[in-house]
Parts: sequence; C-alpha cells; structure tokens
Amino acid sequence: MKQGDLVTRKSYGGDIIFRIHQLEARRAVLRGVDYRLLADSPLSDLAVVEPTEPFRYPHTAAPLVQGALQRWELVRASIQQRNPSSSGTSGAGKKPNSYFEVPGKVLHLDGDASYLRKSMTLYGELRVPAEGFFVPESEMANALYRLLPQIRPDIVVITGHDGILKNRKNDMHSLSSYKNSLNFVHAVTAARQYDRNRDNLTIVAGACQSHFEALLQAGANFASSPGRVLIHALDPLCIAAKVAYTSIKDTVSMTDIVSMTVSGLDGLGGVETRGTFRVGLPGIMHAAATGEGAV
Repeated sequence: MKQGDLVTRKSYGGDIIFRIHQLEARRAVLRGVDYRLLADSPLSDLAVVEPTEPFRYPHTAAPLVQGALQRWELVRASIQQRNPSSSGTSGAGKKPNSYFEVPGKVLHLDGDASYLRKSMTLYGELRVPAEGFFVPESEMANALYRLLPQIRPDIVVITGHDGILKNRKNDMHSLSSYKNSLNFVHAVTAARQYDRNRDNLTIVAGACQSHFEALLQAGANFASSPGRVLIHALDPLCIAAKVAYTSIKDTVSMTDIVSMTVSGLDGLGGVETRGTFRVGLPGIMHAAATGEGAV
C-alpha cells in the first residue's frame, strides 16, 4: 500500500471508500472519497480498491449525487421561468424579455484540496460565481480575516474534514470531542465579526459529524451535522448554490435544500435565510467568473 491508494476498512464491512492520505508506521491516515470524513486505521484492516471499482460499490454516493444535480437543474429552470423579464418588459432598441442575472458570490474555504477542485468544477457548471481556497482547518479563521475584505462574498462555505474522536463518543456535547469542530467555530466567529447580519453574509459550515449546535450558535446559517452523520463532499456546495440562486425577495426553503443534498436533514440543517439572487434589466453581456487559489 502507498499514499494515494483507494481502500476500504475490513472491520467496517467496506462501507466507505477512502484514499490513503498519509502512512505512519503500521497505520494510515484516510480521507473519504465521497464523504468528508478523516479517519485512521491499522494497515492490516485495509483492503485496496482498484480505481475503476468504486462506481460498482452499492454504497457509493454517486447515484445520489447525480439525482441531486438533476433536481438542481430543475430549480434553475424554475428560476428562469418566473423571472420578472418574462412579463415582456422592453425598451427602445432593446429585445423583449432581455435581462441579466446576478447570483450571489461564494467564497469557499476547504480543508481538502481534492474536494476543493471538485467543488470549483461544479460551481462552474452551475454558473455560480465562486472563489475557492485550500486552507487547513486550523488556519481558516486567520484566512477569513484576510480574505473577506478582499473577496467581499455574499456566501461563505467553511468545510473540510471532521469527526467524533473514538474515545469521546459518549460526550458529543463537548467541542473537544471533535477533530475540527472547534476550528470551524473559530472560522464562523471570524466571519461574523466581519458581518453580523445573517442575510448580508450567509455562512455554510461544517463537515462529517460536526457539532451542529455550536456552529449555529457561532453564527452559521446552515451547518452539519444535526444527526452526527457523514455528509457528502458536495453537500455544502449544494446549499451555497441554492442560496446563490434564490431571489433576495424570498427565503431559502429548507425543504428544497434537503432534496438537493445527499445526507438530508440528519446531515445538514439551518435557519431561515434570505436568498442572494438578483435580476437586472435590460440585458447586458454578463459572465460569472470562478477561481481557485491557495492560502
């Protein structure tokens, strides 16, 4: 076995596919392929999975993700159908129904470079303007102090890896029982110091099994994980995209958000939040930009 190999854990029945992130003597540090889970395991408990094999696994989340993306395309279509421009508004020399869209801008901080790349690709496909940065969870608060005034986003995604420590599963109320929840709380607090209004700055925070209540109390609009379950790698992005394309006149429907995510209400929850999407008249040349960087 070597760094980068795909593996499953025999003692867990091969329930989740991991990539070996680091080898340490007879143990390996593992990062989930589909789920935002950081774990460690004895090498003797690992079984190697061929690169083409994950999509044959019955427990892979790929079909669920495809279903969520298909539902998202329906949401986009419904947004365009109810656009104010459909009323036939026109001006001298302008085409009828000409308009332009201004979705909310996303700042995405991710503690996993691989998930960041996947997220930035999907933001581009969904035409959500986004800038992404790979930042270790422990450094996210400091990064936000620097990035928020520069990027001036409407939506901030703070995610990476988390989980409940093996020897602390009986004390899930304490932040010290989690690998990175305290780091996420510090990051949310930093973002709220920049803008305290939950409608001016929407915050999506957390990863697998994160301390949901602490993240909401710190100021997040949406967070994981109410049921302390695993969440899919792209679930935080789905929420950000929904907020970006919900009209500023409307609040984001939690029912719609649940239908778009893989993990549902056990994985993600939040509070009533206003959308960030605007429509302008008359139409102009407009393109959403995406970017990816590193801090």
